[in-house]
Amino acid sequence: MKIHHVGIAVESLSAALPAFEKLLGRPPDSQEIVADQKVRVAVFNLGESRIELLEATDADSPVAHFIAKRGQGIHHLTLAVPKVKERLRELEAAGIRLIDRQPRSGAGGERIAFVHPASTAGVLIELVEEK
Repeated sequence: MKIHHVGIAVESLSAALPAFEKLLGRPPDSQEIVADQKVRVAVFNLGESRIELLEATDADSPVAHFIAKRGQGIHHLTLAVPKVKERLRELEAAGIRLIDRQPRSGAGGERIAFVHPASTAGVLIELVEEK
């Protein structure tokens, strides 16, 4: 298992990107809209992991709710797992509270699922299936 990426909620990609571009010395490697999550994502690949900046595309998106409640900042930590569906079954059987019981599509078309922060010391954990 490894850290796949850190998701950072931002009010505006256009406002946040210049600082991250200066910090990392380059523009993002990719940008896309993830309709299911109602976010626009800018991805910076960093070796085996990456930083994803997340901007809400809808006032009803989870990222918009997060920013309204907590402000901009780290939204989630993503762990790469070999088989996300199998890992979800194992976690649920162990009494871990899940947001997703079935994988869904995330950025780059990857299979993802979220673990509820109530079971992980207040941290939203995303699982992504390794390719």
